[in-house]
Amino acid sequence: MSLAPPFTAETARAKVKKGQDLWNTQNPEVVAKAYTPDCIWRNRTNFFSGTQLIVEFLTKKWEREKSYKLRKELFAFSDDKIAVQFWYEYQDSHDGMKWKRCYGLEDWTFAEDGRMRKRQMSGNDVAIEEEGRWFREGMDVNQVEISEAHW
Repeated sequence: MSLAPPFTAETARAKVKKGQDLWNTQNPEVVAKAYTPDCIWRNRTNFFSGTQLIVEFLTKKWEREKSYKLRKELFAFSDDKIAVQFWYEYQDSHDGMKWKRCYGLEDWTFAEDGRMRKRQMSGNDVAIEEEGRWFREGMDVNQVEISEAHW
């Protein structure tokens, strides 16, 4: 099954899960290969473009965000665009290793070859207690029940 545009509901869902699995590797060089060399990024308040800056951004991100676990779900799609809702949890190495969860939305635009050529992310972090974590070690993030209150 091709994961290049134009997308169907099946291929859009598969593309989202492939992206989820790729980001959960926390390997900036491997993740960056999923984007065009001139990919445009907006990540919260950061605006940049290009493979080297993507690698640098992700390296810094995962130096801060320890024990990172991510879940992405398809929100909407069209021929060459996908909107994603996501949640991830991490321990913040810049804040005493406190647990946090980020809630957010991304919009993705793809090149004909299936690599992403534009990525926009909006997210908000909230502090969580150990007892409130969803994505514990050894759990399949896709099997965690996330209630409508968090969608």
